[in-house]
Amino acid sequence: MTTQALVIGAGPAGLMAADALSAAGHSVLLAEAMPSPARKLLMAGKSGLNLTRNEPFERFLDAFGEAAPRLSPMLRAFGPGEVMRWAEGLGQPVFTGSTGRVFPKAMKASPLLRAWLGRLAGQGVELRTRWRWTGWAGDAVRFDTPEGQTVLRPGVTVLACGGASWSRLGSDGTWAAHLQDVTPFQPANMGLNVGWSSHMRRHFGAPLKGVALHAGGKVSRGECVISARGLEGGGLYALSRPLREGAPLRLDLAPALTEEALRARLARPRGKASLSNHLRKVLGFDPARIALLNEFARPLPQNLAPAIKALPIAHAGPRPLDEAISTAGGLRFDALDEGLMLRARPGVFAAGEMLDWEAPTGGYLLTACMATGQCAGRAASRYLAPSGKA
Repeated sequence: MTTQALVIGAGPAGLMAADALSAAGHSVLLAEAMPSPARKLLMAGKSGLNLTRNEPFERFLDAFGEAAPRLSPMLRAFGPGEVMRWAEGLGQPVFTGSTGRVFPKAMKASPLLRAWLGRLAGQGVELRTRWRWTGWAGDAVRFDTPEGQTVLRPGVTVLACGGASWSRLGSDGTWAAHLQDVTPFQPANMGLNVGWSSHMRRHFGAPLKGVALHAGGKVSRGECVISARGLEGGGLYALSRPLREGAPLRLDLAPALTEEALRARLARPRGKASLSNHLRKVLGFDPARIALLNEFARPLPQNLAPAIKALPIAHAGPRPLDEAISTAGGLRFDALDEGLMLRARPGVFAAGEMLDWEAPTGGYLLTACMATGQCAGRAASRYLAPSGKA
């Protein structure tokens, strides 16, 4: 079977690549291994789809760490402003929250996805589900499909196969067996294993608000949650890399106060009050913070201020890869040209989370997936029609 442009993977990066190719007038077949497209996007958007971040571009770019120089031209072409205009162009107005996060007013992912799929269908994109890519046969692309094995010989192929977490939603990383130059996957935006003592059980599900998390010279002021398995939540995600690499985690349970100010408050007369009641009264500590002190600072020192400012959290490393919000590792940038074409396979491009980069949640991850998808789609379009506009 021949086709002009093939996109493998119908997540945000693949949909954006298909959009760019079809808008340029190319016929596009979009192949998805799962029974329906963009399952991870829909799951991520259940509690509010964070599309991007409304903040100065240089601050936005800094979130991508060492991958920022390579991603910079793609994010300049399709960054936060473009994401907002793109969503509104699909009839989905957006708003910016107090922390700079941008959401569709409908909040959910499903209205945006329906509008996007409708536009792609109107541009002639043909979506095939339950088509699993199984590698190459020479220059041809093989799939297992409900109708049996299918072989395609497209003019261009864009791989947008996702990372290696949330395999139940389609991101299982099995594509790595078909490519070279792949860095091993590691969890990103992940929780930590903590072996709690029995007295912590009553605090499972309790949020930790107003704390600062320190690891590897980085600080995060986001919220996290005490769970039966350990610590989870956005406050940890920005620290994924140093924690993954073995940096110790310390909590500042009172980041608004200096150690000197803490000592002064703790020295106030306590009377007959228990230490827990004293901490509640003079510091406003909730039961979760008091429990963490008891868990990790015992025997409690006479001067509690240093422990409150830098409480060492004993943990057993990241939660399993498949539980992570996203993954680090993947197809290395040095295997790709500036248009994200594989140097070893002319006419084959790659985009999205399958590339070797990572970003925190909060709009960064999704924006970069779409930006790389657009870059790959436009470069593939130019490859098909080098003298045309794309």
